[in-house]
Amino acid sequence: MPTLHLPEPTVPSSTTRKKRPKKTTGLRYWMLQVLKECERVSTDFGADPVHDLRVALRRCRSLADGLMALDPNPEWKAMKKAGKRLFQRLGALRDVQVMMEWVEKLDGAEAKVAASVEAGDPSVSRAGSPALPQSQLNPDSISGTADQAAQTLLAILRRREQEQQHEAQSALEEFDGKQWRQWSKSLPARAGRIRQGSALFKHLALERWTAARELHNRALRNRSQVAFHSLRIGIKRFRYIVENFLPAEHKAWSNDLKEIQDLLGEVHDLDVLWATAVSCQVFPDADSRSRWRDRILSERTKRIEGYRKKMIGEHALWQVWRAGLPQGKQIEVLATRRMKLWANGLDPDFPHSERVASLALQLYEGLLAGRWEPSVAVVAARSSLLAAALLHDVGKSKGEKGHHKTSFDLIRAHGNPLGWKPADMQRAAVVARFHCGALPTRRHKLLRDLFPDEQRATIQLAAILRLANALDAAHDGHIRRIQIENVQIKGRQNEALEIAAEGYSPLGPSAQTIAAERHLLETVLHRPVVIKPMKNPSIRNRRAIAFRQAQLSRAALKTASGLRSSTHAWLRKKNA
Repeated sequence: MPTLHLPEPTVPSSTTRKKRPKKTTGLRYWMLQVLKECERVSTDFGADPVHDLRVALRRCRSLADGLMALDPNPEWKAMKKAGKRLFQRLGALRDVQVMMEWVEKLDGAEAKVAASVEAGDPSVSRAGSPALPQSQLNPDSISGTADQAAQTLLAILRRREQEQQHEAQSALEEFDGKQWRQWSKSLPARAGRIRQGSALFKHLALERWTAARELHNRALRNRSQVAFHSLRIGIKRFRYIVENFLPAEHKAWSNDLKEIQDLLGEVHDLDVLWATAVSCQVFPDADSRSRWRDRILSERTKRIEGYRKKMIGEHALWQVWRAGLPQGKQIEVLATRRMKLWANGLDPDFPHSERVASLALQLYEGLLAGRWEPSVAVVAARSSLLAAALLHDVGKSKGEKGHHKTSFDLIRAHGNPLGWKPADMQRAAVVARFHCGALPTRRHKLLRDLFPDEQRATIQLAAILRLANALDAAHDGHIRRIQIENVQIKGRQNEALEIAAEGYSPLGPSAQTIAAERHLLETVLHRPVVIKPMKNPSIRNRRAIAFRQAQLSRAALKTASGLRSSTHAWLRKKNA
């Protein structure tokens, strides 16, 4: 009987397993990359290590700048400051190395142009020849055509490179790598609280897109070197948010974002090169200066035209990117979510602030229903009141004493998220400042320079916020909702404004605080304000339901009685 030979089972080798792709994005990756590149630069101050270190630092700083808008932890600012110090001290060295690369490229192209012109080749002009590939650049291959300006500039740049290498060495020695490594553990964990691809990151990306688009319009309008450099930085910031927090959008947009950034980066490099050459006076004569100017201008113009081709027109990349980001009403909703997230990181009792915001808006809407009119637009006043109520206690993160003043400073420093008007946020900061403490007066330094309508509006909103804050003075949510019972307010200055509060007791722990804080609202409305308990809604609802059921029952009985009477009448008629 033939022996059946079965194949031996194969054991999967660890080398044949599919390796997980190495993560090359995210805050933790780039923070660790900074430490890795610092080691490379300390042994080799070449162009590539210096460039890679600056890229890693820039990405960390840009990510920190964005995440600071969502998380107020002070470590973000400290990390950003440490990275900025090292980044700037490496900047001069990087600029020198980039200029040396460009001089070699342009000098090789210029040497070939000069040789062709001297040989009488009519197809080549001094002003408009394209740059040669790096593999074809060899200035020494053409005898007698080496450019004196290029050689002089290279000699100056080499001396500067040696000087800047010493400065870079000092910067690396002063850089606190141990602290940076600690941040690389704590800060990415904080950033991980918001999942990648979240709508909050899309809102943050839209904020960066909006800022970059404004820089684009400015650059096309005045076409200055500074404007194009600022545009480059704006697009970088937008790119880094997309790359690290929006994986789906990055997959679709990464190539275009990199191409646009490279084009603007080369424009900046050429601008720096020309300014350096002029300041160092490397040109031996006017003809040399003119040739170099035309050459640099030609290369710069090509890149500007490449940028315009991609970014102007009906199918420009601006529209493609904008279509993938939040639209319409969603922008304001996400801005409010971002503001709540930021406040939650500072306010020790943020649920209290949310309850105060709810009560303040109920009081505001009730006053509007009674034909009360704020001194500014209704929507603007409501936005300011909401922001002030949500953020009024963020100053407690730095201590209870004088927290209302600290809240004002923090709100002003925080700025306004996209979807909120700066004027509304500035008004909210002042309203939050007066949610407790001294009463606001028109002679106060924060109010005296405002227009009369703005002064009145700020005091009106502060009056509403003070009362709403007093209604939850115990921070226990005992008062759940309020309702203005005598709705008609306008034209009844002698009649008291009655506010029914569910859960309120005249002998409760907050009654005295409420009685004191209603004073400002009485001054604003020119009428007394009375707070009283709201009748038990559950009992009232049960009575209403019972009354309605009784009505239905009576109607049903009446209908049934009518049917019986008509039936009996029909039977009597038939029997007769």
